[in-house]
Amino acid sequence: MQMEGKRVLVVGTGISGIAATELLVNKKIDTVLFDGNENLDVDALYEKHPTVRNVPLILGALTDEQMDTIDIAVLSPGVPTDLPMVLAMKDRGIAIWGEIELAYYFGKGRVVAITGTNGKTTTTALTGAIMKNYYKDVRIVGNIGIPYTQEAADMTEDTVTVAEISSFQLETIHDFAPEVTAILNITPDHLNRHHTMENYIAAKESITKNQNQSGTCVLNYEDEELRRFGEKCPAKVVYFSSRRKLDNGFYLDGEDIYQAVNQTATHVIHVDELNLLGRHNYENVMAACAMASAFGVPMDKIVEVLKTFTAVEHRIEYVTEKRGVKFYNDSKGTNPDAAIQGIRAMNRPTWLIGGGYDKQSEYDEWIEAFDGKVRSLVLIGQTAEKIEACAHRHGFMDTVRCDTLEEAVTFCYEHAKEGDAVLLSPACASWGMFPNYEERGRIFKEFVCNLKE
Repeated sequence: MQMEGKRVLVVGTGISGIAATELLVNKKIDTVLFDGNENLDVDALYEKHPTVRNVPLILGALTDEQMDTIDIAVLSPGVPTDLPMVLAMKDRGIAIWGEIELAYYFGKGRVVAITGTNGKTTTTALTGAIMKNYYKDVRIVGNIGIPYTQEAADMTEDTVTVAEISSFQLETIHDFAPEVTAILNITPDHLNRHHTMENYIAAKESITKNQNQSGTCVLNYEDEELRRFGEKCPAKVVYFSSRRKLDNGFYLDGEDIYQAVNQTATHVIHVDELNLLGRHNYENVMAACAMASAFGVPMDKIVEVLKTFTAVEHRIEYVTEKRGVKFYNDSKGTNPDAAIQGIRAMNRPTWLIGGGYDKQSEYDEWIEAFDGKVRSLVLIGQTAEKIEACAHRHGFMDTVRCDTLEEAVTFCYEHAKEGDAVLLSPACASWGMFPNYEERGRIFKEFVCNLKE
């Protein structure tokens, strides 16, 4: 669909909605901004984002007459596609886009796109760092924190975009066609939004829907769903595996990563040369290697970055040591599978802080993964009671409930012994207590740093 001459409604005034609006204004597209909060502080919005001051703003609800003037609606990722308002727009023939589709429409250059339940941010950051070591103009965007639309206006044909794409964002793509994609893994998450696992899987796999055999899709061979998908994937498939040797692809053998091409293996790196901990991070490294290699980056340039890259903030991030107790911030562990990786990375007795917003997840596998490492499970937030009951069913009785994150940090510090670790790895989203996982992690680090020795 051609956007020129159309009237576009941007739904949401958060970071994604504002970036989309600014891009549309930059491209001189007739734009209307909408937010369902009828009590939105408009003065604060304009003070923070003066570029949207002259864009018509609708608050609360859309009338039928207003809908009839709209050709395209651009939804922020947090807006479900099955809201009555969105369904009403679909019934009127209004095209439903998201930030990714809008940015791709105006953006230029070559695109690498990464999705998966866990590991997206680390893999995106690492892949972006590798690309920057070889290409001049690289943009690292998407769910990693920088809106794709924020960068699209000044892209050129030489631009390389590395995008972290969530399942929410994939619900609203149409023509988005990356040259190289990756699906790192698929485990239950966001079922409150997608309703069924089948819908969630379909959203993740749709990242490849506009690819063909001239493009590449990197898949985790050890994920059964992705192994099945590899047989029907429209792109050329490159696998990675942390459990077995592959004839083609990247694999972990002992503590070494190899690249295999037609049964001939070449050594890439020993894991001791990496600054990332844990098997899940070795998978992220292999995925990044596979994408960069498919994109044309020489292996020596890839390895240069592998040896210097450090973990991203909020993902098993070492904070500090006090009184012999080490503190780790894994606030990005927003679902049970991600939190399992956090526990596996610990190499000392651990006081685990968990709980938060209920995304209708189940916590059995997380509890079972404690494997004797967890001294106590300290719970906060909406899911505290649910997780405690699950832990007790599995025979893990050392649980404590706290009202606040600060109380949880203090409890752990007062009871931990020298040689222990305190790990914030909630297995839940932050909503209800914090606006996002970044703020939760930042406040955790602040509380930790203020503890008295």
